[in-house]
Amino acid sequence: MRTQNLKLQVITISAIIFALAIFRLLPHLPNVSPVAAMALFGGAYFADKKLAFIVPFAALLLSDLLLGLHNTMIFVYAGFALTVIIGFMIKDRVSVTNTAFAVLASSVLFFLLTNFGAWMTSPLYAKTAEGLMQAYAAGIPFFQNSLIGNLVFAAIIFGGYHMLQKNVAALKEPVLK
Repeated sequence: MRTQNLKLQVITISAIIFALAIFRLLPHLPNVSPVAAMALFGGAYFADKKLAFIVPFAALLLSDLLLGLHNTMIFVYAGFALTVIIGFMIKDRVSVTNTAFAVLASSVLFFLLTNFGAWMTSPLYAKTAEGLMQAYAAGIPFFQNSLIGNLVFAAIIFGGYHMLQKNVAALKEPVLK
C-alpha cells in the first residue's frame, strides 16, 4: 500500500509540474509564468531529491524546446536549480508564510542571475559596473511581472495540492525520505 501511495504522489506531483509547463506555451504577459512555482513545488514535495530536479527540469526543457532556445539559458537553468534547492528548505514546513518567502527569495535570485546573464551575453550593455546596473534596471518591469506570476502560480499549486491532500487519503501520508 505504501508503494502505491508513493507512486500516486509522484504521478500527481509530476502531472502538476507538467501542467504548469503547458501554461508557458499559452499567451501571457511577459515573464508571468509558472517557472519558479514548478521548481519550488518539486523541491518541496518530491521525497526523492533526484526526482525534485529531474521532473521540473524535464518539464522546463520540453517547454523551452517549443518556445525556443537562447544564449542565457545557462543562467535560467542555474536559477531554476537554486529554486529547487529553496524548495528543499520548505519541505515538511510548507505554509503560506514559508511559501511566500520562498517565492520572494527565488524570484530575487532568478532576477539577479538572469539579468547578470543578459549583461554578460548581450552587446547592449557595457561590461562595466554601470552596464550591469543598466541590465538590472532594464529588468525591473520583468521582475515585477515574474514576482506576480510566481506568487499566483505558487498559491494555486501549493494551495491546490494541500486541498488534494485533505481529500485523497493516499496523498496525506508522508512519503519515504
